[in-house]
Amino acid sequence: MTSTTTTTTFVLVHGSNGNASNWSALQRELALLGHRSLAVDLPGHGSGATFPAAYQAPQDLAALAAAPSAMAGVTLADNVEHVTGVLRRAAEHGPVVLVGHSRGGITLTAVGNAAPDLVDRLVYVSAWCCVDSTPAEYMQGPEYATSALGDTMGLLVGDPAALGAIRMNWRTADPDLLAALRTAMLADGSEDEFRSFLNTLEPDESLDAGGPDDRARAATWGRIPRTYVRLTGDRSIPVALQDRFVAEADALTPENPFQVHTLDSSHVGVLIRPRQAAKILAGLAVESAGEG
Repeated sequence: MTSTTTTTTFVLVHGSNGNASNWSALQRELALLGHRSLAVDLPGHGSGATFPAAYQAPQDLAALAAAPSAMAGVTLADNVEHVTGVLRRAAEHGPVVLVGHSRGGITLTAVGNAAPDLVDRLVYVSAWCCVDSTPAEYMQGPEYATSALGDTMGLLVGDPAALGAIRMNWRTADPDLLAALRTAMLADGSEDEFRSFLNTLEPDESLDAGGPDDRARAATWGRIPRTYVRLTGDRSIPVALQDRFVAEADALTPENPFQVHTLDSSHVGVLIRPRQAAKILAGLAVESAGEG
């Protein structure tokens, strides 16, 4: 990709049930290092999210299970269309580094498949990077077996097929569920940090996590320089699965392997204490400017 300037823009894609605000601490650190960033709200998130009255306190779980969702019908293709629109505008000003956390990696890969010329580098921060399998298939594999998310399924509200969305009750008062969730997401954080993060999450998420056609493609996604930030304390996406993503991607395009960095962090800790991650990204901005 060619650019008329060398100012890099970091475009940040949130994970499941999240929104642009999840990146605010990282954006602060990037700004203090002199870098420009933009966090996107994927379709059905942010100001477009559904917060039923039954989700407030006191909660009415029966009503919450039946309340319509704005996420119904939202697909991965909608995410790709939205993000590529942002990338086109950002690319007018210089190189673009597209960063994704957790489920946001699924959107990164789909964007890389669809519009590789709009991206100067992909950065997966303990994010899904599906190469040989679909998300559902990876979740059946041995690398996912140690994920602590299996102990949090009691947060699920309603029938996803009927709602057209996955609905989670992050405002539960169940101490066992909250303890399990903290273990999965932020075992290295305080109770206040954990509750603060929960209050940024949205109830609903899209049912579309991608299928066989959304896996990484060598001819398009595979030609984009890419970085993986491993989180060794992650209990949501175990490091063994992160390493599998990297190994499969490198086997797909051995001439363009992942650049790998490792941080000692939980799944969410990297968003709450992002100084080291920001330093990694800052280094990539210099490299991307040279690639533009």
